[in-house]
This record gives sequence, C-alpha cells and structure tokens, in this order.
Amino acid sequence: MNEQDFQNKLSELLQQIGQLPSPEKEQLQTLADNARDRHQQMKKTVSELQESLDYLRLSIKYLVFDLEATRRENAYLRKLLEQSGNNRNPPATDGDAD
Repeated sequence: MNEQDFQNKLSELLQQIGQLPSPEKEQLQTLADNARDRHQQMKKTVSELQESLDYLRLSIKYLVFDLEATRRENAYLRKLLEQSGNNRNPPATDGDAD
C-alpha cells in the first residue's frame, strides 16, 4: 500500500466514524488519530534510516578509496626501497679479491 492509498483509506475510515453514535465515535476517532500519528512517525523513522544508510554508503566509499590509495603508496614505497637496496650493495665480482 502506497502513501496515497493509505491516506484515502484513512479518510474513508474517518468519514465512516463520523456517522457513528457519539460514544463509539470518540473511541474510534482516537484510534484513527493514533494510527495516523504512528504512520507519520514511521515515515519519519524510515526517512532517517535512509539518510543514515546513505551516509554509511558514502563513508564506505571514502574508506575503500583511502585503502586503495594506501595500497598503491605502499607498493610504490616498497619498489623504491628495493631499488635503493640494490644500488647500495653492488654484486661482488671474483676478480676484485687479491
């Protein structure tokens, strides 16, 4: 049931309640008002939950981006270390020792 259907059904219910005798009318009117209030609260809660999920998705995207950048930097620095290690320790040759 979508929002428009809910509002239509609630309006129909309120019209039917309006035609009832007074003691029953007041009790049912209160119940219908409570149902409307709960529905509004539920819509608000779902909206807040959706916003929280959107924020969580965005945060995860930033974290994944940061992780990938860190991995690239790590690989680059390891490569630099390997290259500098190879330049400091040239391979020994057999003809140098006398």
